[in-house]
Amino acid sequence: MGLVKPYKGRFYLAIFIAILMAIFAPLTPYLIQITVDNYIMAGNWNMLLTMTMILAGMLLFQAGLTYNFTYNTNWLGQSIIRDLRTQVYRHVLSLNLRYFDRTPIGTSVTRTINDVEAINDIFAEGVITILSDLLTLIAVLFMMFYSSWRVTLVTLTVLPILLFAAYVFKEGIRKSFTEVRNQVARLNAFLQEHITGMAVVQVFNAEEREMLKFKSINADHRNANIRGIWYYSIFFPVVEIISAMALGLLVWYGANQVIHERASIGIIISFIMYINLMFRPIRTLADKFNTLQMGMVASDRVFKLLDNKDQMANAGTKNADEVNGDLEFKNVFFAYDEKNYVLKNVSFNVNAGETLAIVGATGAGKSSIINILNRFYEIQQGVICLDGINIRDYELSSLRSKIGLVLQDVFLFSGSIMDNITLRNPAITREQVHHAAELCGIAEWIERLPDQYDHNVMERGATLSIGQRQLISFVRALVYNPKILILDEATSSIDTESEQLIQQAIEKLIQGRTSIIIAHRLSTIQHADKILVLDLGEVKEIGTHEELLELNGFYKNLYELQFRKKEIAV
Repeated sequence: MGLVKPYKGRFYLAIFIAILMAIFAPLTPYLIQITVDNYIMAGNWNMLLTMTMILAGMLLFQAGLTYNFTYNTNWLGQSIIRDLRTQVYRHVLSLNLRYFDRTPIGTSVTRTINDVEAINDIFAEGVITILSDLLTLIAVLFMMFYSSWRVTLVTLTVLPILLFAAYVFKEGIRKSFTEVRNQVARLNAFLQEHITGMAVVQVFNAEEREMLKFKSINADHRNANIRGIWYYSIFFPVVEIISAMALGLLVWYGANQVIHERASIGIIISFIMYINLMFRPIRTLADKFNTLQMGMVASDRVFKLLDNKDQMANAGTKNADEVNGDLEFKNVFFAYDEKNYVLKNVSFNVNAGETLAIVGATGAGKSSIINILNRFYEIQQGVICLDGINIRDYELSSLRSKIGLVLQDVFLFSGSIMDNITLRNPAITREQVHHAAELCGIAEWIERLPDQYDHNVMERGATLSIGQRQLISFVRALVYNPKILILDEATSSIDTESEQLIQQAIEKLIQGRTSIIIAHRLSTIQHADKILVLDLGEVKEIGTHEELLELNGFYKNLYELQFRKKEIAV
């Protein structure tokens, strides 16, 4: 209900219309009762014409109320879910990468799209509509008792059976809806994951196995929906039978009352209409309560996501615009799961403008150093300093704006090359992009494309080679003019010719910048100012290429192993 605050006027207007609808709903049967008893039976045709015109006017007025009520409640629902979806996406953007490590992408998509859409039903078909139906029910019962309390009591003898049936339906459909939401999340997660990884599925000829798994999930989704359909198929015929029973009791008892002149024909006719007015909201109330419950289940999931505080603390106030780039790790311990440390007591420093290369076997912790430097994850112990100041004291976006990162696995969004380089940052000009592309040696290649910088790379860069995507990611990092440049296996997917272009660009780009290079090929890092050797999360050696060779340790073993492989290949 807190989401309604910006739209209080619409909300109160919808409630006011709901009250008017409840007041006018039972007036039509009452006016018909008066018309039959006072004017038709008396043969007063002039008043009959007048009453007919009044009833026609009321019909038009009620139609206008229904239109306004439907439009306002749906407008309110759509406006609220627009705000909520924006709020959810903004929150998802602020979450730690740890959340995305543990949560399937499809689940987050379901929370942002399907579950938020279900919350719309709370306003469009839930709270206010239920209020309108309840008010209508109360108004109808009041008019029924006012017209004839004896006939009303006889008619209402079937009400306990109806209420029991509605309760059973409500409980059954609630469980069904909860299961349907779970199955939708499973379906979305499976499709998101497998469509993204379709190349792997096809390369390993796993189409049939994955199809069988999809059929199983899809069947579970169908079965959950069918269980809900079964409750509907039972409940509505039961309501029709109970309604017919009430009508039968009315005809039996009402005819007896008319014969003994204890009730008029107009009362019996009006009661037939009252029964329809009474059973219509009761028939839909159970369904609407379940719509409300389904929205509540969805909102519970959405609010749990919003309540997830797995965000990087951003209590820092310092601006990183004027940093020089001095980096220092002091006794840093880090674990992704809070238990198994992937970095243990790591300490090193890099002076501004220097280049640090990090080498080690797979799983040594090289990429983890990059993750914690960018504050994608929080360290458990130790301190990381930039220009002698703890990186936690810097404002998060300001800190990250000074770190340029080129990853081994490049992600490109649907859109143009220009959009993928600038990430739609209006502060970056086309000239800056051209200059960065020239430094990386790819300006000529881009200008040969049909639309040049406006060429559409499609989803995940499908129209480009791996090497071309890597080169674009280089330009993306450089165009932001970072103070610290990080290359995480950045040349691993590039052919020899492209690598030479990149190496030439790197030599120009690292001038005046603190650079951290992670590479398996030791030939690319021999000129680094420092080389850090990691093994199982621990610093084993640090020094220049020559100094490490003289130590006859880990680095020399890696170096000789790589060059021995080259000799064997030759």
